[in-house]
Amino acid sequence: MNYLRILVLCCGWLVSFSAAQAQGRIKGVVQDSITNEPLSFASVFLANTTLGATTTESGTFDFAKVPPGTYELVGSYVGYRLAKQTITVGPTPLQVTLRLAPTGQQLGEVVVQPAPNKPEEYKKFTELFLGGTSFSAQCTISNPEAVRVLFDDTDNELSVRAKEYVQIDNDALGYRLKYFGLDFSHNEDDGSVAYVGQPVFEEMTSPDEAKRRKWAANRLTAYKGSFMHFLRSVYQNRLKEEGFLVQQVRVLYNPRYEQIEKQREALQKSRPDGAFTAAEQDSLDRWARAVPVTATLNTNALPIDSIRRVSADGRHTYLRFTGELQVAYFGEAPDPRYKRKMSPLGAPPRGTTYPANRQVSRLKLQGKEAEIQANGSLLNPLDVYNGEYWGFERIGEFLPVDYNPPASATVRPAAPARPAPPRR
Repeated sequence: MNYLRILVLCCGWLVSFSAAQAQGRIKGVVQDSITNEPLSFASVFLANTTLGATTTESGTFDFAKVPPGTYELVGSYVGYRLAKQTITVGPTPLQVTLRLAPTGQQLGEVVVQPAPNKPEEYKKFTELFLGGTSFSAQCTISNPEAVRVLFDDTDNELSVRAKEYVQIDNDALGYRLKYFGLDFSHNEDDGSVAYVGQPVFEEMTSPDEAKRRKWAANRLTAYKGSFMHFLRSVYQNRLKEEGFLVQQVRVLYNPRYEQIEKQREALQKSRPDGAFTAAEQDSLDRWARAVPVTATLNTNALPIDSIRRVSADGRHTYLRFTGELQVAYFGEAPDPRYKRKMSPLGAPPRGTTYPANRQVSRLKLQGKEAEIQANGSLLNPLDVYNGEYWGFERIGEFLPVDYNPPASATVRPAAPARPAPPRR
């Protein structure tokens, strides 16, 4: 199966942590890396959050109330390269200096304007980047001229860059997203999609109260069952309470598949006219049904200790498991635009049924484990691949990590398996 790698260098936090721990403070200055002169009115933000600021005339900035956690602090200024610095916010105030390197044009340098994007390649990018959900249909890239799309037919790879940022207006969730440093790639051979960058969210405003309520309701819909929701549930040991069921996927490789393929190719070459005997055609039909990989599902729910490891000192928590996992979420029906068969693996235990309206995703690790920070995010997003339903959700459902569901919102927990109706 294809897995989506969304490589967003970001972090998040949980309601319980932001409420229980004192908020931190970040003060700093943005300077020219060569002259050390302060840069007035530069943009500074914490990636993947709604927390942003503009520097004063003396180049200083101040984030007075920041929930604890690890962030990517980003500085942006016209005529300068993006500056990034990883910081960890705690009770002690931080003092940070961001130095931006100028991109200044040299005397006599000739600026070559890039060729316009091919419409079909740009359309392919927007479909893959924004996604195909109902919320994705309400997203618009408002500065398409900033996007440069290139297709390399040698390796069948579509790559996309943006000189400064890509701006996406999400009218479904009420966010204006500026995606700085976008580096997007799609390989047509294996179907993989990856993108990395430093996004910042801005809250949209509207005098229409009904629209604001709709935004709030859609944000909750986007959150329920999301990968962010899952990670927070793992960290807090609340998988069942939050509506998740995690099961082990067993992947089996067919050791004879390569030999079967060689036999099939040899037989077809020996009969260029396609005149196979009945026995040969029977062999070809049988070989055509062979598959390189099969997967089965352990119907029992995995205990938390098979998914999560907590260090002896209690200071580190890891997502840890072997092989692949199937993660079902029972708290919300899938998007009506999701046309793939849900839960392609296995069936519930004999004599039981699962609710039909569930979201089913797949998960695997790049290595042995991936650290979940105290704020609920992965320390290194590159450590995890996800697919199926999570792979279907893209920018249309993309929430800032400082999003927390309303206190009044309840998530329906995963219902225990119900007895199946008697067979007649």
